[in-house]
Amino acid sequence: MKFDADLVIIGAGSAGLSVAAGAVQMAARVVLIEGGEMGGDCLNTGCVPSKALIEAARRAKGAASAKNLGVSYNDVTVDYASVMRHVRETIAAIEPHDSQERFEGLGVRVIRGYAEFASKNSVRVGDETLTARRIVVAAGATPIAPPINGLDAVAYFTNETFFENYDRPDHLIIIGGGPIGVEMAQAHAQLGIETTLIERFEILPREISETREIVRTKLLQDGVTIFENCDVSSIKENGTIKSIIFGDGQMIEGSHILVATGRRANIQGLNLSEAGIEATDVGIKVDDSLRTTNRDVYAIGDVIGQEQFTHVSGYHASLVVRSALFGLPAKVKKDHIPRVTYCDPEVASVGDISDGVGIETYRVTYDGLDRAIAGARTDGFAQIWVKNGRVLGATIVGAQAGELIHFWSLVIAQNLKLSKASSVITPYPTLSDLNKKLIGAYFTPRLFDNSKIKSFVKLVQRWVP
Repeated sequence: MKFDADLVIIGAGSAGLSVAAGAVQMAARVVLIEGGEMGGDCLNTGCVPSKALIEAARRAKGAASAKNLGVSYNDVTVDYASVMRHVRETIAAIEPHDSQERFEGLGVRVIRGYAEFASKNSVRVGDETLTARRIVVAAGATPIAPPINGLDAVAYFTNETFFENYDRPDHLIIIGGGPIGVEMAQAHAQLGIETTLIERFEILPREISETREIVRTKLLQDGVTIFENCDVSSIKENGTIKSIIFGDGQMIEGSHILVATGRRANIQGLNLSEAGIEATDVGIKVDDSLRTTNRDVYAIGDVIGQEQFTHVSGYHASLVVRSALFGLPAKVKKDHIPRVTYCDPEVASVGDISDGVGIETYRVTYDGLDRAIAGARTDGFAQIWVKNGRVLGATIVGAQAGELIHFWSLVIAQNLKLSKASSVITPYPTLSDLNKKLIGAYFTPRLFDNSKIKSFVKLVQRWVP
C-alpha cells in the first residue's frame, strides 16, 4: 500500500514537535497536524509562562530579603501588568523555535486543524484524509474542573487562561496544592498579593513528609494562607467577590480563583474506536513501547495520562523515532525520570523514594555546604534510598534542586553502584557538592566505623616502609 506520509503526528506540543523534528531530519515524510497553538501547553500556558512569572517573583523576593547579605533597597515595587507583559514577551521570544514556519522550513508539512481517525492507518482533517505508515497521537491534556457546586457559574482561571490576565488580584485563591498550585501560590505571595492555597489532602502529595513540611513552612513565611485536608463544598460569586464555602461551613472570599486540580488527556473527538485504539479513564492505553492497541499507532506525552512533563514528552519522542523509523526495540523506563516543583526552595525527586525491606536511606543538609552558607541558602536537604549499593531513588529540597537531581537520574539510568558514582569530582565551592556529600554519607560508616579496615591500616603502617 502506498501511503501519503511515513509519519502523521497529531498534536504540535512538546511531544509532537520533538518527533517531527527528529523524523524529518532523517528523511522521513512527516505531516504534523495542530488545531490549537503551535508549541502546545508548555510554551503557551505551562512551563514557559509559569517560570517567567516565578522568576519575576524571585527577583522581588530577593530584593526584599537582600538585607540579610548587607544590601538594602529603599523601595521595591511590583507592577503586575508589567510582570505579565514579561511573561508574554518570554513566550514570544521562544515561540519561533516551535513555529509553523520553522517546521515547514525543516520539510514538515504542517496542517492547521483538528484530526480524527478515519481508519486504522488514516486520519481526517477537515475535507482531507491522509494515510500513513505510522501515526503518532500527541494531543496533550486539558485542565480538569473539579465537581464543586457552583464552580461552573463563577469566573475562574485555569493555567490555560491565567497568563492572559493583566489585572492584579486583590486576593488570589488557588484550589489544588500540587506543583502548579504551590508554584503559583508562592509566586503571587512574593509579588505582594494576598494568596490562599486550598488542598483536599496535603500539598505536594507525591513527596515525603519532611519535604512537604519545609515547603509548607516557606509558603507560610512568604504569606500564603494554607488550607489542607479541606473539601470545598460550594462556590458563589457576588459581583467581583468569589466566596469559597468549605464542608464545615467556613467561608473565605477572594477576587480571583485559579483551579489547579489536575489534567485530563485530550482524547475527545479523535474517533479512536475507528482505528481500534483503546483508552482508559486517564488516557490512551499503550504498552511499554508506547504502541496503542493499534500497532501502527503510537501515543506519547500527556495524552497517555502518565507522567505529564515536557521532558517526558521529549523522552517518549526519542523512543518513537527509534522504533518507527529504524524498527529498533525501544521500551519506556520510568525509574530515572525526574520531577521538579519550582517553588522556593525547589523540590526535585527521581526514582523510588519509598522505604522498604533492605533499603537504607542517607541524608545530608544544605547547612553543611559552604556555598549554601555563603549565599544564605541553607534550608533543605538531599536524601537517597539505597539497596545493595545501588540507588533506587533520590529527593532534594533546597536551592537549585532541579539542577542537582540530574546526577541521580544518570546514576539510576546507568544502574551505577555508588562505588562507581564516587569517582565524580565536584568543583568547590558549588551546590553540586551536596551530591558528593551524599555519596560520602553512604561510605563514611563503611570506612571509618569498620574495625577490620582500621586493623589493616595499622598493619600497613607497621610493616610497609
